[in-house]
Amino acid sequence: MLRTIGVNTWVWTSPLTDENVAPLLRRITGMGFGAVELPLESVGDWDPVRVRDILDEVGLVPIVVGAMGPGRSLLDRAGNVAATQEYLRACLSAAHTLGASVVAGPFYTPTGVTWRMSETERGAAASELRCSLAPLVAEAAEAGIRLAIEPLNRYETSLINTVAQAIDVLAPMVGPGLGIALDSYHLNIEEKRPADAIRLAGDAIAYVQVCGNDRGAVGDDHTDWPGLLDALDDARYSGILGVESFTGENATIAVAASVWRPLAPSQDALAERSLAYLAELQATRGR
Repeated sequence: MLRTIGVNTWVWTSPLTDENVAPLLRRITGMGFGAVELPLESVGDWDPVRVRDILDEVGLVPIVVGAMGPGRSLLDRAGNVAATQEYLRACLSAAHTLGASVVAGPFYTPTGVTWRMSETERGAAASELRCSLAPLVAEAAEAGIRLAIEPLNRYETSLINTVAQAIDVLAPMVGPGLGIALDSYHLNIEEKRPADAIRLAGDAIAYVQVCGNDRGAVGDDHTDWPGLLDALDDARYSGILGVESFTGENATIAVAASVWRPLAPSQDALAERSLAYLAELQATRGR
């Protein structure tokens, strides 16, 4: 199955703004990518109407990515639920303007906030999360957009680390307005067999992000990429593969993503090597 390959603008910069978006999207198009992940870190960072016009010019398929910074939470104990719901509505509005069909991210608590839970407490947290998500899922479905909730590794959250946990929490709501976002980096840390986890997710998969196991280039690492693509075929996922990595040149994002050393000879090289590897692998797999 041939899938469109995209890339996140976090590979080069943070935050994405009206000042840097046009040259960056043209650069991404020039490399040969077919899609782009557009992080909306703060409402107002970029104008969706202006970005839509640039996307029309360069021909990239958009995906909106949300950022769960401090205070953003759909659980009362970890932040302001009402404000977070309004932030996610802004993400959905931006996606609607752009014509994006997916808004992806770890939409439950602030990234990096963890705490221990008993089974009873975990069940209560899951119930609260579903309650907070419900109006957003309904609004997303009405707009033809799917929220894609991403499990994160144990160092970034204690709520949803695995596909099985995501299904346990979200299964009652999975449908046109809600699915699961898978990230190969987190799968590598948390899943005993990432390919089996992908198959378990099945048609709940709404979006897939990829990078090397060290957050570097796809293909320069130990990940079984043919096996993961086979699993995505079995799960009937035909959507975009989005390369997500981060620049260490921005202090905020370097600390948030723990980027303490260069992950490739350059950020351009990280993106281009990932694209070349995935394009060649898809072309030669024969499935």
